Amino acid sequence: MEQTTPTQWKGTTDGTPWMQRTLVRSLAWMPLPFVYCGMGVVILFYMLFNRQGYLSQYHFFRRRLGRSPLRSFVDVYGNHFRFGQVILDRFAFYGGKRFHLITEGNERFMQLCEEEGGFMQVGSHVGNFELAGYMLKQDRKTINALVFGGETGTVMENRVRVFGYQNLRLILTDGSMDHVFEMNRALAEGEIVSMHGDRVFGSQKNFRCQLLGAEALLPMGPFILAATREVPMLCTFVMKESLKTYHVYVQELKIDASLQDKGPRVRAAALAQAFADRLTDIVHRYPHQWFNYYDYWNEQ
Repeated sequence: MEQTTPTQWKGTTDGTPWMQRTLVRSLAWMPLPFVYCGMGVVILFYMLFNRQGYLSQYHFFRRRLGRSPLRSFVDVYGNHFRFGQVILDRFAFYGGKRFHLITEGNERFMQLCEEEGGFMQVGSHVGNFELAGYMLKQDRKTINALVFGGETGTVMENRVRVFGYQNLRLILTDGSMDHVFEMNRALAEGEIVSMHGDRVFGSQKNFRCQLLGAEALLPMGPFILAATREVPMLCTFVMKESLKTYHVYVQELKIDASLQDKGPRVRAAALAQAFADRLTDIVHRYPHQWFNYYDYWNEQ
């Protein structure tokens, strides 16, 4: 089923440009464990004053994972702490630090890079999806990454700088439809389109899918594009394992063979549900790395 919904998230990284530039310079030489410890204290105040973020995560652990009130409270802190680590890791990468990646299923990604046609890569706001674009290198196809055009200047400048070495170009969403034409062009020319598949934006149409035991809305755009262009679609999750190690999971989204002769809308809905199933699996494995800080299931 389809439905429209208003935007419930702002999409920008917290902090002023000066604070973000200072953070990048500091993380170039400061040990990550030291920075993590300081962040652990700040998070308590962030939880206290960011009521929407706190309640959304508390309801996530209580309603979606069925945990007790006390454990859910502790898990909310663990979730905020993990999110802080992921954000700091991103700025640490801007400052020159590097992380170890364990890849699982990346062979299919590399195989598709060797073939002529284009394909899509869809991620989610779990783990550190952006890190894959920084560190998983290949020189066969250009990756066209769809990103929110309203991000802070510091983040965008560093993205452009780092991605410039990775055979990757940014497609910005700015309220117009230009990004749709850019994505179609990229797939037609045999390139890769990379984007998130778990958040709705503005009034675009959406699919209703079962996610973590309840009905949630996923954006139609990524899945209808893959179904219409008839290109393979991979889902990629980059999950933090330890201080400097991330585990990358890559899997191709498959739909029932009986749907192959159906229209693009039917195939797209099946792809969306397949993605929701993979996302459910990864969140059960890494519950503290669910980073959607709003009423995702609209359960007010």
